[in-house]
Amino acid sequence: MAKFVCNVISYTLRRTVDITVIVPTPTIPESMGMGLAEGEKPSHTPKAPYPVLYLLHGTGNNHATWSGYTKIELYAEEHQIAVVNMSAENLDYVTYEGRDDFFRFMSEELPDFVTGIFPISKKPEDTYIAGLSMGGYGTLVHALNFPERFCAFGALSAGIGLCPKDLEHFDPKDEPAPMGGLTRPARGRKPETNPYSLARKLAAEGTKFPKGYICCGTKDGGYETNKEYCGMLKELGADVTWDEIEGMAHEWRFWDIEIERFLNWIPRTDIYAQKGKRKV
Repeated sequence: MAKFVCNVISYTLRRTVDITVIVPTPTIPESMGMGLAEGEKPSHTPKAPYPVLYLLHGTGNNHATWSGYTKIELYAEEHQIAVVNMSAENLDYVTYEGRDDFFRFMSEELPDFVTGIFPISKKPEDTYIAGLSMGGYGTLVHALNFPERFCAFGALSAGIGLCPKDLEHFDPKDEPAPMGGLTRPARGRKPETNPYSLARKLAAEGTKFPKGYICCGTKDGGYETNKEYCGMLKELGADVTWDEIEGMAHEWRFWDIEIERFLNWIPRTDIYAQKGKRKV
């Protein structure tokens, strides 16, 4: 496994932004010939571009937090999948008037950078998105705005409440209710950032949903909202898996367990697909 910590000049944000990219590479056992086919030698040249998981952080976190609090580097190596983390500050992976355009950066520039620089697949069938809390909200927004780009999405303890259900009737002069003591800048947020209306729009258009994985701890304050939203997606015809862990709250131990479960669950057709599956 190789971890690249990049400080990149963004043509969207017009400043630098921090990104971490995890890419599978030969392990120590493989360098000693273990697990290789007869006559096969270790190589840093991949057999094909790697599938990729865009993994989004939560409020107060950054590009390094997933690696710091979970075993995502181990999971990426075991599953032979690239993982991309970015720093999105506390701006929900959407666009606010007068603030950095993280919606466009996330949806356009980040894939351009990642697939242009690293041996990472551009194919929708090899592309996944997941995130926790604020990142779970961002996951839903991007997966449902661009269902043709993602094979599957994972919303872990998603902060669905970051976006009010009635945002279709949103008055840009109004400020949203505080979320966990924080208030987002309301001006300029658009209706297409509402996970509820986005899902209903896809269903009304007959557009196929990406496969979904939604989970939450039973002691998490967002448990009922996440479970309700999962149920709504199922009623709209989406193929969604629900998972919960009794007694767990809005915490990293839960997200460490669930990101491994998500990686075991995702549908894969790439040549690396059979490596690393474990029961958790």
